[in-house]
Amino acid sequence: MERIVENLMYSLRWLLAPIYLGLSIAVMLLGVKFFQELFHAIPLIFTMPEVDLILLTLTLIDIALVGGLLVMVMLSGYENFVSTLNISGDTEKLAWLGKIDSGGLKNKVAASIVAISSIHLLKVFMNAENTSIEKIKWYVIIHLTFVGSAFAMGYLDKLTRKSAND
Repeated sequence: MERIVENLMYSLRWLLAPIYLGLSIAVMLLGVKFFQELFHAIPLIFTMPEVDLILLTLTLIDIALVGGLLVMVMLSGYENFVSTLNISGDTEKLAWLGKIDSGGLKNKVAASIVAISSIHLLKVFMNAENTSIEKIKWYVIIHLTFVGSAFAMGYLDKLTRKSAND
């Protein structure tokens, strides 16, 4: 009976595969949004104020970072929790693929969230004259919460790895 339950639980990991596939659809949607923003700005480029161009650039960077985060979670999560990716020999394999365990993935996700939050906070600062001081204060508090959480997760991971090696 125990073996049946264990095999069933192990087989159920495949329920994650459609979720990771769904993340690839989210990456495609981000790509559409990226080019929508870019094509919207092209006709306005000569009349657009510099601040608006910088805000647009930060938005595009933000979208790219979120897309990279999705790809990292999608591929590493699949490899860690579902099955090893069998990339054919003629396809270029990402250098980090297969080297990120679940702890490393959590740390990379946390670092990516901090980077995305930093870009968003910079956008808020660039547009500070149109944002209330109260809102800016909350943006900073939320960002610092992300930074503190990422630091704490990294520190705990370091402690865990150190105690595991002892």
